[in-house]
Amino acid sequence: MLRIAAIITFTASMGHAENWVPMVGAQIEAALNDQTLDYKAAWQVFHASGRTLYNAGHDSWGSWRVEGDKYCSEWPPNAGWDCYDMERDIDADRVRFLGARGDITIGWFRR
Repeated sequence: MLRIAAIITFTASMGHAENWVPMVGAQIEAALNDQTLDYKAAWQVFHASGRTLYNAGHDSWGSWRVEGDKYCSEWPPNAGWDCYDMERDIDADRVRFLGARGDITIGWFRR
């Protein structure tokens, strides 16, 4: 019985290693407006005008906006907007984008 309790305690503590909380529309806009995020092999600037610059070796300009409680972006020449749920890590200066297909992208704020 003690062994089972230890396993449950260990498993529960693993789930709290990262403290991600959902973000709502106003939080997303406030967090990204005129900010730069660094990703593993790229960076992105979110201009208040709604333009965004992504660079993973070369510049790629697109647009961003908040729709309801989602971050949305558009990257020409592709037509249409892709939207993502967002979460912030309450223990670190980072956010993550959660795609509809299960994809996750983590960005660290450049300060």
